[in-house]
Amino acid sequence: MKNNYFFNAVTFIISSLCFISCGNDEDYKQLPPDNEPVSPVTLNLDAVPYATLSEYNFYEGDLKNLSPVYKVLPYNLNSELFTDYALKKRFIWMPAGSKATYISDSKIPDFPVGTVLIKNFYYDTVGPENSTYIVETRLMIKKASGWIFATYVWNDEQTEAVLDTDGHALRISWNQNGAAMSTNYKVPTPQDCLKCHQLNETPVPVGVKPQNLNKMYAYADGTKNQLTKWIDAGYLDTKPNGIIATVNWQDETQPLELRVRSYLDINCAHCHSLGTSCDYTPMELSFAQSETAFNLGVCREPVDFVTGNQQYIVKGGDVEGSLMHFRMSTTIQSEMMPTLGRTVVHQEGLELIEDWINSLENTCD
Repeated sequence: MKNNYFFNAVTFIISSLCFISCGNDEDYKQLPPDNEPVSPVTLNLDAVPYATLSEYNFYEGDLKNLSPVYKVLPYNLNSELFTDYALKKRFIWMPAGSKATYISDSKIPDFPVGTVLIKNFYYDTVGPENSTYIVETRLMIKKASGWIFATYVWNDEQTEAVLDTDGHALRISWNQNGAAMSTNYKVPTPQDCLKCHQLNETPVPVGVKPQNLNKMYAYADGTKNQLTKWIDAGYLDTKPNGIIATVNWQDETQPLELRVRSYLDINCAHCHSLGTSCDYTPMELSFAQSETAFNLGVCREPVDFVTGNQQYIVKGGDVEGSLMHFRMSTTIQSEMMPTLGRTVVHQEGLELIEDWINSLENTCD
């Protein structure tokens, strides 16, 4: 009898301790609810970057279809960064139970460790068959020590993408609005990525700011504001009611200056704003700071580079006398801007800048 009493007492105590322990286990809170599916993404932060893209399990079915699995969320930006006319499909994934913290409209959210930003570069009109060809997939992965870069180059069969750390050029030919184009498309090294993706010498993402994400997106289950979708998915903590957002620079119903500021923000501000690699130049091209002509380079004298007769970065009514226009119109490596990310001239973007310069009064003389 005493033995049975002692056994029952011990069993009760052990059961109680287990109950209390489970109730206080912080790790338990990170698990998804019982009725929520588990994302099949495989991410071992000690092992990444993996040798191949397929090892992450971001996509289901044929890899080339880029069909995201559960919790791999597609998104895009109000204005796109120009990369030799390549199209882009973007996705984001975060570990279960984690979310990003909103800081401000113009700041990258504070993403949790384990976040992966996925950007696929492809063309829809390659070769004589006008087929789709994915060139590369770039990942940014946030480890405890900070963000790392991983670039994967796709094979010709479009069945796999392999980690590339050396960077190289690929000959790409495609049809752009009825015109045949070709270039030696440059796949960047991690060091190349860092030249643009850094703030105060720390690796950071560039495009995923609330100001660029505040738009509607047609998801598989319906159209919704992207930031609202991120909150619903548990990927963002909050968003303000009135976000000061960029616009699609191609939308001609928007004011010209707003389109220009949006274009310069996504294409140039990662180097020409406070804390970036070229913040010594007399420009501040981030959308939040470019409301003044002064910050946009109007009537500002260059400090480190002049070719020809350009006395100012931007001179109202004088396209030929504006250094910004010249550097966007050339493909000479030592003179062009941006110096990375393109090998051909973005004609439509250049025309936008031309229209803007011609709309300004000459107040420099």
